[in-house]
Amino acid sequence: MSALCDGRVVVVTGAGRGLGRAHALAFAAQGARVVVNDLDVALDGTPDASRSTGDPASGAPAPDPGGAAAAVAAEIRAAGGDAIAHGGDIATTEGAASLVTTALHAYGRLDTLVNNAGFLRDRMLVNLDEDDWDAVLRVHLKGHFLTLRHAAAHWRAEAKAGRTPAARVVNTSSGAGLLGSLGQANYSAAKAGIVALTLVAAAELARYGVHVNAIAPAARTRMTRHTFAETMTAPAAGFDAMAPENVSPLVVWLGSTASQGVTGRVFETEGGRITVMDGWRPGPTADHGTRRTPAEAGETVRALLADATPPGPVYGT
Repeated sequence: MSALCDGRVVVVTGAGRGLGRAHALAFAAQGARVVVNDLDVALDGTPDASRSTGDPASGAPAPDPGGAAAAVAAEIRAAGGDAIAHGGDIATTEGAASLVTTALHAYGRLDTLVNNAGFLRDRMLVNLDEDDWDAVLRVHLKGHFLTLRHAAAHWRAEAKAGRTPAARVVNTSSGAGLLGSLGQANYSAAKAGIVALTLVAAAELARYGVHVNAIAPAARTRMTRHTFAETMTAPAAGFDAMAPENVSPLVVWLGSTASQGVTGRVFETEGGRITVMDGWRPGPTADHGTRRTPAEAGETVRALLADATPPGPVYGT
């Protein structure tokens, strides 16, 4: 019996640990050939001197990337799968381009892009400096954009040559991007931007055979270890609800041809739960027919809010 992703080539960014590693292993278990990308940095994105990486300045991968990406690729191969490591910085044009060309040179095609790479620099807003803002927006939002841009350029060329792909992109947002999170203004803004990027990309790339969706996962990883403690399990069922492996089945399905027709969607996923997020939709509306005074505008807003659904609470409040 064929597996869900037989013959597909899948790129997963930030796949050295946590969710990315779980995704890479799950795709390989379903028959995919996997390009495992990881720059192998510390939790805040600073260089980890104990690890071997590519050149972060140029974005070029090391000829034989070491560290976490190589370990995951080796793990896949040891289990009978096919994987290679890529150590480039996907938040640079050179690194993102080399990620796509690595897949094409190694396997002759690219079918699925999973954007997962990221790190945290949490601060309360009044203590958040410009470097922390720029660094987090760079890896999450710019990193998603650049890999998507280079993959989409390849898929567009394929479509124009009469070889329309069944391409898939799975972006990684967060509940913080949907509701906000105290102490994470930079991260929340980046993850909200990823949702908007997903919607635009789904609309623009549909003509080329590309489906684009996003997930907002909750799982215990290096980034969330203080939020989701090791003890958050369901002992009676033997089910660790916060294990990152719980998120991967949805990602694998979205990255396969089985997800045909599903695009421009955002899914929350945690443990055994999957939720389709509805996003911003018009709520109560009042048309005065002419310009209001400030006092009239205020009265209208008060009346509309009385009929509106209250927003979800910001995480941490």
